[in-house]
Amino acid sequence: MIRFRLPVLVLALVFLAGCGFHLRNRIALPSDLGPVRVVGASTSYSALVTSLSRGLQAAGATLAAPPGEDAATAVDAQVATLRIMSERWGDLPIAVDQFGRAQEFSLRYAVVFAFTKADGTDLVPQQVVELSRDYVSPPQDATGTTTEREVLAEELRREMAASILRRVDGVVRSSPVNAAP
Repeated sequence: MIRFRLPVLVLALVFLAGCGFHLRNRIALPSDLGPVRVVGASTSYSALVTSLSRGLQAAGATLAAPPGEDAATAVDAQVATLRIMSERWGDLPIAVDQFGRAQEFSLRYAVVFAFTKADGTDLVPQQVVELSRDYVSPPQDATGTTTEREVLAEELRREMAASILRRVDGVVRSSPVNAAP
């Protein structure tokens, strides 16, 4: 059994290399970016702001200290800012039963954001990212559907943070002057 492990492992690696599979690179940030602050749409806690802060830190960015109580309106000339201008959630019914009760929903999550450098120039201009997931919620058996929606919402938050960071990465990689080695 042990003597078959190495050939199977080598064969699996050859197939993975042949199909073009490769691990995703670390997110590229401009070398002159400096400290970064992630600012939410409101002054209250936001899971998206936390996820984006962690993602930027993992990419090698230095996070700036919070400016104080009024984080949503603070402007600091020495700090690059990833500003979340709006977060919107919505449930749209997409299927109904014979009694007119909604059974299937589309959970939508839209975020408007912009990323500016410390000098005030736009790194990523204002844009909207919208994600959605469909789920079934039978009206006669509502047990567990709230939990399913919460799980989908958490998944959408993670995917939204990754999508925003990929957009930043795409802008930086498309500009050879700003790309970090």
